[in-house]
Amino acid sequence: MRVPKSLPVLVLAALALVGLATPASAAVGKYVALGDSYSSGLGAGSYGSSGSCKRSANAYPQLWANSHAPSAFTFAACSGAVTQDVLNGQVASVTADTALVTISIGGNDAGFASVMTDCNLSSDSVCVSRNQTAQNFARTTLPGRLDSVYRAIRDRAPSARVVVLGYPRIYKPSGSCVVGLSETKRAAINQSSDVLATVTSARAAAHGFTFVDARTAFSGHEICASGARWLNSVTWPVEESYHPNTAGQNSGYLTALRSVTG
Repeated sequence: MRVPKSLPVLVLAALALVGLATPASAAVGKYVALGDSYSSGLGAGSYGSSGSCKRSANAYPQLWANSHAPSAFTFAACSGAVTQDVLNGQVASVTADTALVTISIGGNDAGFASVMTDCNLSSDSVCVSRNQTAQNFARTTLPGRLDSVYRAIRDRAPSARVVVLGYPRIYKPSGSCVVGLSETKRAAINQSSDVLATVTSARAAAHGFTFVDARTAFSGHEICASGARWLNSVTWPVEESYHPNTAGQNSGYLTALRSVTG
């Protein structure tokens, strides 16, 4: 049977009329970005008028919003935030019509900022002990705090997709660094990242949320890795130390987020 040359055009036109043809760009609903400095973009510069929250124009939430054009975008993540800050203020931005929520939280609750300070200024034994204390907190106290945050998000937006982003390992073991912290300190810090990932991923899964493992996303780009570094080492301003730089926010976090959201 001979097929008329006009048939493919007619078929596509018919599909479009009944809504089966794929649009050039699907509409994206409201997006709310919650969390701490790893979500606000501390370390990536260009903070505009965000003050102490250090919301960077180079942070993955802003980059995702730029490329996906959601119907509304609220960038509520704030440097230094702990779980209670999310509950007391940030989560209010999540409403019933929210389609996507992203969040990184928990590191400050467990005191990892002070851990990094102590590891830089103290002995191997002090660093190991401080990491063990933080890890014990992450295993015993943090799960309940994460549950409170995750429940609040789900209660406010029953239909939203929620993506929980973890924290990367800071160091590449036995890497290329010839100065800086000892291997003992680096191993203890990485172990804390592993504990935090284990706890966070488990609680995210319990609430039906998607967990993005930043350890995988940043693999090969940690401090002391041979690849391009996606994390700041000790830098100035000092608060930007041990946070993702512009490449980490873009090639690390944004790429990982896109892998689960499109």
